[in-house]
Amino acid sequence: QVQLVESGGGLVQPGGSLRLSCAASGFRLDLYAVGWFRQAPGKEREGVSCISGSTGSTDYVDSVKGRFTISGDNAKNTVYLQMDSLKPEDTAVYYCAVRFSTGCRLVYQSYEQWGQGAQVTVSS
Repeated sequence: QVQLVESGGGLVQPGGSLRLSCAASGFRLDLYAVGWFRQAPGKEREGVSCISGSTGSTDYVDSVKGRFTISGDNAKNTVYLQMDSLKPEDTAVYYCAVRFSTGCRLVYQSYEQWGQGAQVTVSS
């Protein structure tokens, strides 16, 4: 089966850290582009970060630059989103997704396969 499985969400205090994982089965993530998106209640789905396995390019939305880091582990066929210095406004459901192309884009319509979502709550 072709699927993405997310893990690592949870509750964290402001200033804390979480690491989200996106593990793929049935295909190799390093051949394609993987994105992280988030959606908070009442807001549009927002592109957070992406990485291209073929080119190595990455991108981040301005609000997370310097705080979030996207990376991949080819041996584990997994992409991670390390989230540091978390803020309450980072609270959302986070989704990983893959597009079967090479370009790293923060546009959700470009992605074809999605994980189930992981809740991230930043609160004291």
